[in-house]
Amino acid sequence: MNNQPSAESMDAYWMPFTANRDFKQSPRLIASAKGHYYISNDGRKIYDGFSGLWTSGIGHCHPKIVEAVQNQVATLDLCMGFQLGHDSAFELANKLTHLAPEGLDHAFFTNSGSESVDTALKIALGYHRARGDAGRTRLIGRQRGYHGVNFGGISVGGIGPNRKMFSANLINGVDHIFHTHSLEHAAFSHGQPKWGAHLADELEQLVALHDASTIAAVIVEPVAGSTGILPPPVGYLERLREICTKHGILLIFDEVITAFGRIGAPFAAERFGVTPDLITCAKGLTNGVIPMGAVLVSDTIYQAFMQGPEQSIELFHGYTYSGHPVAAAAGLATLQVYREEGSFEQARELETLFAEAIHQFDDHPMVIDVRNLGLMGAIELAPRDGAPGARGLDVHKQCFWEEDLVIRNGMDTLQFSPFLNSRPEDIQQMFAAVKRVLDKTT
Repeated sequence: MNNQPSAESMDAYWMPFTANRDFKQSPRLIASAKGHYYISNDGRKIYDGFSGLWTSGIGHCHPKIVEAVQNQVATLDLCMGFQLGHDSAFELANKLTHLAPEGLDHAFFTNSGSESVDTALKIALGYHRARGDAGRTRLIGRQRGYHGVNFGGISVGGIGPNRKMFSANLINGVDHIFHTHSLEHAAFSHGQPKWGAHLADELEQLVALHDASTIAAVIVEPVAGSTGILPPPVGYLERLREICTKHGILLIFDEVITAFGRIGAPFAAERFGVTPDLITCAKGLTNGVIPMGAVLVSDTIYQAFMQGPEQSIELFHGYTYSGHPVAAAAGLATLQVYREEGSFEQARELETLFAEAIHQFDDHPMVIDVRNLGLMGAIELAPRDGAPGARGLDVHKQCFWEEDLVIRNGMDTLQFSPFLNSRPEDIQQMFAAVKRVLDKTT
């Protein structure tokens, strides 16, 4: 088994969100996966503590999804999605909207979370224009928000390094409300912090500054994920909903990470009891097996577009692979497994154990914060002087090489996203391994 490719063989691939030069000196390569484990190129069985990339909640290579994909690709590999359709896409849209919060009755299919976000932003802008309210063009995001890497997503997103190189060409008419992270007031919170609901009122200040008549939509992650897992303060999302409703502003929940059981419910909107006007999703829609995303929209939004001559295209937007037959087959099989195996209920039952396991690090001398909600968790490490991110990357690498464990680091924040059907002992063993690494990390 070849476990060390040559530098030349790796040079052609420019890896995403990766320190390419560092990685290619000692590559961490995966040969196969099954259930809750990867098999590395050197033959080691490695526990996946991040369930893919927030994607594979019911385990890798689930046999029912594999079978569905194999059957579909041998039957209908591709169907032109413009002015043609196939049964699986319509069936998936029906099942997905029935799973969604009441009132989100239509699904527009994309191929990723990034595409879902840009699609939702375009739908929001088009909705106001279709209603004769074309002055509503401003979009409001949130600092530290992550909404993918397309130009719309990084414009409303609030992660500095994602924006810096492209700042001159971000879309105009975008503003941001403040993030909800506070080491001073809410460090080591269990679940939703009790401090911070008032931060939603910054949206009222932007309304006062720009006037509501200019604002089309607000987009937030119910639980901010990639920035380091920031649960919403108690009452925060409810307040955002109130303000948006008051001023006729559309509220978009980016649920690319939080949908499909990640916090113990089909959607975070259901868990928090706050229904937005649009929801973006991807990742868990197909258990990560085939790229696919979706935007769920209210009937009010959909009907606003269904005007004019019936032969006219209502929304000049879409992708070659929207509703792709193989992706739709994977989505249908995934939703079936969630239902048959009680995946969302399993995740909810694991929450307490997961919270207890991750909060054992509250008193660790290297840790400055621990955060959790559902099966999302973060351990924030104190950065090394003059080398932000170095300590977190070292821990990630040591877990892989020394503990046969994959976790994610976002700079110096260690992130955890266990499987929805994890075994309790695996969660405990994962954090025991992390503690061993942290205890000897300089």
